[in-house]
Amino acid sequence: MSLQGRVALVTGGSRGIGAAVAQTLAAAGVSLAVCARNGEAAAATAAAIAERGGQAFGVAADVSRAADAERVVAACVERFGRLDILVNNAGITRDGLVLRMKDEDWSDVLAVNLSGAFYCARAALRAILKQRQSGRIVNVGSVVGSTGNPGQANYVASKAGLVGLTKALAKEVASRGVTVNAVAPGFIETDMTAGLADAVKDAYRTQIPLGRFGTPAEVASVVAFLASDAAAYITGQVIHVNGGMWSS
Repeated sequence: MSLQGRVALVTGGSRGIGAAVAQTLAAAGVSLAVCARNGEAAAATAAAIAERGGQAFGVAADVSRAADAERVVAACVERFGRLDILVNNAGITRDGLVLRMKDEDWSDVLAVNLSGAFYCARAALRAILKQRQSGRIVNVGSVVGSTGNPGQANYVASKAGLVGLTKALAKEVASRGVTVNAVAPGFIETDMTAGLADAVKDAYRTQIPLGRFGTPAEVASVVAFLASDAAAYITGQVIHVNGGMWSS
């Protein structure tokens, strides 16, 4: 699954799954632009990649703004001369029951998780299609986009919408040799799950046949596969990485 010579943009790449994706792609020979709201954190991920001999740079951006999405794609093309892979990983949570959810908690989550993916995909495709070569878009969703989850109506809606965006976009660009897929992680050991109470974690583990949370690296390996030529005949799909807790 060598990706030597390819160029990728990873959003939300400063920590957790995003950082693991960036590091995994770099190890496969990809040059990277790492995007995050916190520019210093994005630069730290890029520096860690450079220390291992890879090529990467960090850039601050809020993907919920179309202008920022266009800017980071332009920066990537300016730095490396092309763009082959987009990984839409940026995401936030603002949990709460619907009856108590503030309007801004709903709109902010949809703006980053769904609109951000749309803005980045649109900007990236302009660069990818201009090259007249194959490209890859991988959207990072969530198991709750399929199962639902109480107290996360905004997050669930954003991830379910991401599935629809993936399927529609895959059909739009397939004739140009571009594949669009989604990876839907289950419970993964990240900052988001670290804050859960031990009793809650134990309860979730009982729902997972493999009996444990996954790791960011395990999700990243699936993203790397979908970005590679080995997955050239896979498009419009949602690949679940959840230890068996749910299957479509």
